[in-house]
Amino acid sequence: MKTVITKPLITEKSLSQASRGWYTFAVEEGSTKRDIAGAVARVYGVTVTDVRTAHMHGKERRVGKSMKRVTKSDWKKAFVHLSKGQTIAAFEVTQEAEKK
Repeated sequence: MKTVITKPLITEKSLSQASRGWYTFAVEEGSTKRDIAGAVARVYGVTVTDVRTAHMHGKERRVGKSMKRVTKSDWKKAFVHLSKGQTIAAFEVTQEAEKK
């Protein structure tokens, strides 16, 4: 069985979308919407109602002493909508994190 979900994307924007039921994940480039929905349901134990995907362009960076150009690889982002009342614990913000 291949790994479909690379990691959850925890950003300020994704946390605000999570409050509305949309959760954001970095996924493998060749994965389909059905693969993503099944993987999220299996890993987090939730019911997925909708999946939207986006191909993200790899950015070019300048690194090192000689400022050599390095291109990051392209990647895929998935937005997953859950059934009403369900949440994923990885996207929950605690009171201690808000104070910092």
